[in-house]
Amino acid sequence: MALVQRKLVQPVAEERRRFQRVNVHLLGRYMLSDRREYPCQVINMSPGGLALLAPGIGNIGERVVVYLDHIGRVEGKITRLLDNGFAMTVSATPRKREKLAAQLTWLANREILNLPEDRRHDRVAPRNASAVLKFENGSQMDCRIIDLSLSGAALSGGMRPEVGTHIILGRVPCRVVRHLEEGFAVEFHHPQALETVEDNVTAR
Repeated sequence: MALVQRKLVQPVAEERRRFQRVNVHLLGRYMLSDRREYPCQVINMSPGGLALLAPGIGNIGERVVVYLDHIGRVEGKITRLLDNGFAMTVSATPRKREKLAAQLTWLANREILNLPEDRRHDRVAPRNASAVLKFENGSQMDCRIIDLSLSGAALSGGMRPEVGTHIILGRVPCRVVRHLEEGFAVEFHHPQALETVEDNVTAR
């Protein structure tokens, strides 16, 4: 069995390995061709393909759309099945591949150097930490804002929505991008203005 497992993760056609794969640990969600969605975690990736841990496994050749933290949307086709997931190609234009290469280089260097995560904007503790989350199905949840920036926030509440869930914090549309030890982090769909961000996220 060990030999079979080792064969599953061996490099495939040389054409698919024109790009250097890097070990990265990115959370996200993916959708199979039947529109079922699942959470996932990437274990390695290049501008031409990726391998991920996934609870729902499709068929070889099946189209997959993946939404990843720090990377965004990528799509491609399943090329091989792994024990707990699958590997897939990344369909992208040359320009998109260049952008992916730059993103992956930064992510790999961050892990090697143990750099803090990308902080495009400084995070601060808000004066008013109480807020309300609104979900797409109309339900709401009270939450506490742990810290806040112009591009996102760290929150804690009665539950941790799945990564990729689209919600509204106060009146700011956002998306859950990762789980934290004490809660979860969201990224705003659009950066907020310094003068109004706190009022917007705590609006009821």
